[in-house]
Amino acid sequence: MEIKERFLKYVSFDTQSDDNSTTTPSTLKQLELGKYLVEELKSLGVENAELDEYGIVYGTIPANNDHQGNVIGFIAHMDTSPDASGKDIQAQVIEDYDGNIITLNKDKELYLDPEEYPVLSTLVHHELITTDGTTLLGADDKAGIAIIMQMVEYIHDHPEFKHNDIQISFTPDEEVGRGTDHFDVKRFNADYAYTVDGGDIGDVEYENFNGFSAVVTIHGKSIHPGSAKGKMINSIHVSQEFDSLLPVHARPESTEGYEGFNHLHTINGSCEQTTMEYIIRNHDLALVKKQCQDFRDIQEFLNKKYGYHIIDLDIQESYLNMKEAIKDHMYIVDRAKEAIEQGGIVATSTAIRGGTDGVRLTFAGLPCPNIGTGGYNYHGPFEYVSVTAMKQQVEMILRILENNVK
Repeated sequence: MEIKERFLKYVSFDTQSDDNSTTTPSTLKQLELGKYLVEELKSLGVENAELDEYGIVYGTIPANNDHQGNVIGFIAHMDTSPDASGKDIQAQVIEDYDGNIITLNKDKELYLDPEEYPVLSTLVHHELITTDGTTLLGADDKAGIAIIMQMVEYIHDHPEFKHNDIQISFTPDEEVGRGTDHFDVKRFNADYAYTVDGGDIGDVEYENFNGFSAVVTIHGKSIHPGSAKGKMINSIHVSQEFDSLLPVHARPESTEGYEGFNHLHTINGSCEQTTMEYIIRNHDLALVKKQCQDFRDIQEFLNKKYGYHIIDLDIQESYLNMKEAIKDHMYIVDRAKEAIEQGGIVATSTAIRGGTDGVRLTFAGLPCPNIGTGGYNYHGPFEYVSVTAMKQQVEMILRILENNVK
């Protein structure tokens, strides 16, 4: 099967996860893709492929070289983001991109313009797949799944290709931060792994944000507005005051690269009570702890100002920068970069302004940097993927495996 056909099949499954769900996986429809992938793996010779009780697919391609080299794993996630619909995706295929503006949806006036999205200018003559402007595409991370499955098919069709054990896993719920909650590192049994989940195929990512979350709950005093003078404390107004006391330039829209941020991503409230949910991010652990302290200082200031415990604050650690663990295993990054450059592509490493399943796996004892898929503009109708880059990434993974046994 061609990788384009494989990818289009995978995106036909609606696998959107739900961060408000209490089930595992968060949406049962993710299991349908998991079952399909198990059957496909078995048809390609992965006899032990199975879907576990938590919706995680595991499988092993057994060694054919007397177990020379490391056991390497490859991981991608099955779910798509809750940020946009992943149902009834109507993908559009551009066989030979000419560098001009791409019309996604004329009625909605949605376009991919190289001036707005300059990466497109580097993809002239690539085969691209876009949305029709009504859903996301699902390249995050079904492009990663397609790349891994194409690698599996190649090895199945080329028994002369020598390799050690290769471990494969597809996880649910990465988009809602639960992708590795039940991942069995011992069962996976790899020396190291790569998540195949990202953009530029020349990039090997091993740095990410330190991630924390903050829930700020403000308890106001609701009084009839006709007799409110000197009595009412409107929690909505206090929430605005709280947010204004955070550094205005430490917001996502004002930061890039290694710069951290505080992001107010939800707010719900009334006069009586308002709840704000923040994500707090920085590549530097000391700086992100300072950002968390800013929240505590504002809480203390406002509680004193209003004369009662008006603000509750709950700060939780989400994940840490995997660089701290990967730095002792940099040969994993170097091997990926070597394979990239053997394909004539410049290898780079940029810091992830987010997190991946690989972050938590790394701290669970499975070093797991991230490699790209050729997908861009994730989580919305402007998402697209390069089929040409996906094919190149399959070749790169095969070179990693080949170099592992030399």
